[in-house]
Amino acid sequence: MKKIPSPLVSLLPIVLLVGMLFATIHTFGSDALEGGSQISLLTTTAFCVFIGITFYRVPWKDYELAITNNISGVATAIIILLIIGALSGAWMISGIVPTLIYYGMQIIHPDFFLASTCIICALISVMTGSSWTTIATIGIALMGIGKAQGFNEGWIAGAIISGAYFGDKISPLSETTILASSITDVPLFRHIRYMLITTTPSLIITLVIFTVMGFVIETNSTAHMADFATSLKDTFTITPWLLIVPLVTGILIARKVPSIITLFISTMLAGICAIIFQPDLLREIAGENNIFKGVMMTFYGSTGLDTGNSMLTDLVSTRGMAGMMNTVWLILCAMCFGGAMTASGMLGSITSVFVRFMKGRVSVVASTVCSGLFLNLTTADQYISIILTGNMFRNIYEKKGYENRLLSRTTEDAVTVTSPLIPWNTCGMTQATILNVSTLTYLPYCFFNIISPLMSILVAAIGYKIVKRPVNNPE
Repeated sequence: MKKIPSPLVSLLPIVLLVGMLFATIHTFGSDALEGGSQISLLTTTAFCVFIGITFYRVPWKDYELAITNNISGVATAIIILLIIGALSGAWMISGIVPTLIYYGMQIIHPDFFLASTCIICALISVMTGSSWTTIATIGIALMGIGKAQGFNEGWIAGAIISGAYFGDKISPLSETTILASSITDVPLFRHIRYMLITTTPSLIITLVIFTVMGFVIETNSTAHMADFATSLKDTFTITPWLLIVPLVTGILIARKVPSIITLFISTMLAGICAIIFQPDLLREIAGENNIFKGVMMTFYGSTGLDTGNSMLTDLVSTRGMAGMMNTVWLILCAMCFGGAMTASGMLGSITSVFVRFMKGRVSVVASTVCSGLFLNLTTADQYISIILTGNMFRNIYEKKGYENRLLSRTTEDAVTVTSPLIPWNTCGMTQATILNVSTLTYLPYCFFNIISPLMSILVAAIGYKIVKRPVNNPE
């Protein structure tokens, strides 16, 4: 029988990772994702493999298989990420995002901007089932509107992510929602209805905070916003015709067309719009009279336009698919670390510690929340964390007499919403890259994501709608 590392030994790679990431971020700052964080993850992976092979006789093939499985599991996410890079560049240079910003500035009042942003992203994410798609499209436009109105980028990103992950959590189209319900064998809509008990109050508290802060935070004057709008019109051709692309994208999503196909079609339509409405900008990007070259560069590379307004110039600069490569590299390295921790048995050893504290109702839910958060930190992927949390605790919940829907809800409360708060998690890396705001900058303002796991524990303490059937074994 294979010997399993003790929890203390299993924590050593985690301690090393946290230490190396802290040193890397302290040394490189915002440039940590350009290689330092990746090296930290690979070094920690090597350390984990060394311990497993040397002291616990875990064969290299086990590590190789676990790492390969992890990477194959995020292959689709990586492809989506690359297409989002092309889409964000195409939507910006074609004038789609500038048009959304231009009209949005005239509709959304600054006092209600943060709350409106959260609600808009929530509605779109519920309809699409994808926080990534929501943030990569309307999220970028709302970021521009918020900056023009004078809001701090952390507040804007926090409102966008809070709304997007509310929708991602309760949408019947969401992959995480479907995964959490299927892993725990809970009917999808029964799972969603039960989640509303913790999710609804979390969103209400979040909206109250954003509404209050909307009145408290000082915003730019009307004259400043007018100058920003003028700069937009001087740089881009602003026309309602460009809104056809977001409309078509919404229709494709509503018809449940796969994400990769939807994003690709949306990107191509944006490229066509760029040729029709912004030919001069494409020539400026290409540096010569070659529109085709300009379009291709918009898809894959960095672009910069001199708008005469420093804030707008920063906003409309894009990085294309190439701008996503550091994130892709980091995801691959994170999957290596997660695979090594799983194959060595260290992940199971650490999570077994949580089981020891599961006595009453509150400790059962709290242990599940802590385990889900821990798995998000160590496996760096929400899908893997949902699967592992569901599988680990399913038998425990059954033995203690709790319904599977309590496990499915707690898993989503703990895993889905906290994934974008972790810098090296696939969601944290992706949202930081898309919004161009570091994870630690927006983390304090993602109130929905922070409140949700705490609300799960609070509802468990109250005992509302938590049914326990009699069991023979004593607690």
